Amino acid sequence: MKKMLTCLIVTAFSLPAFAGDHSSVKAEIREVAAAFNTSYATNDVETYFAFYTDDAELYFYGARQPVAEYRESWTASIEAGGGVEKNEESDLRIQVLPGGKVAIATYFVDNVSRSPDGEVSKAKAFETDVWQKIDGKWRIVNMHYSEIPAE
Repeated sequence: MKKMLTCLIVTAFSLPAFAGDHSSVKAEIREVAAAFNTSYATNDVETYFAFYTDDAELYFYGARQPVAEYRESWTASIEAGGGVEKNEESDLRIQVLPGGKVAIATYFVDNVSRSPDGEVSKAKAFETDVWQKIDGKWRIVNMHYSEIPAE
């Protein structure tokens, strides 16, 4: 009985250590988040939109945006001469959900964009990306982008 109790206690104290070690998942998310933001910053439409699932929930500029409509409008803007001039993220924080197949990345964004007519706008924002590992690849299933008002 004493051996069984000791075994149960050791097991109970060991489980949180195994459940909480998601360092490899966090490293993967750091890598894909960097690639995602680089593709956006370099106006690489194909690579950028490959990170989203077709049915991802996107929210920015005060409304939900269907991925297909966002892709269409973003592609048209770039083809007309618009695009991103700068998109730097900072203070990346990652939370991994139990099971290691879903992770949430949050970070600040310093963005400079150019409209097709040449108007340049600067924005600071906060972004949350929900990543899910699907068929061995990390994909964004939800993204929320909120601009931070100037002081």
